[in-house]
Amino acid sequence: MNKTELVAAMAEKAGLTKTDAANALNAYVEVVKEELAKGGSISLIGFGTFSVKENPARTGRNPRTKETIQIAAKKVAKFKAGKGLL
Repeated sequence: MNKTELVAAMAEKAGLTKTDAANALNAYVEVVKEELAKGGSISLIGFGTFSVKENPARTGRNPRTKETIQIAAKKVAKFKAGKGLL
């Protein structure tokens, strides 16, 4: 399912226009992005939890040249599904 199909399904389920559903979805995505950028998390009971995980710097190896390289630390978004999701 792509974004257009998701918006159509949301509009049908909620009795909204596709424009209103698209605006709601866009607002939801922006709020999630902003909260994760601050390092926070979002928990939706029965659905799951969005959070940020910090991966520390580490040493890696280039598989082509076998050269050792340094991989920088970074933050990644993480989603843990809730028990009620499936």
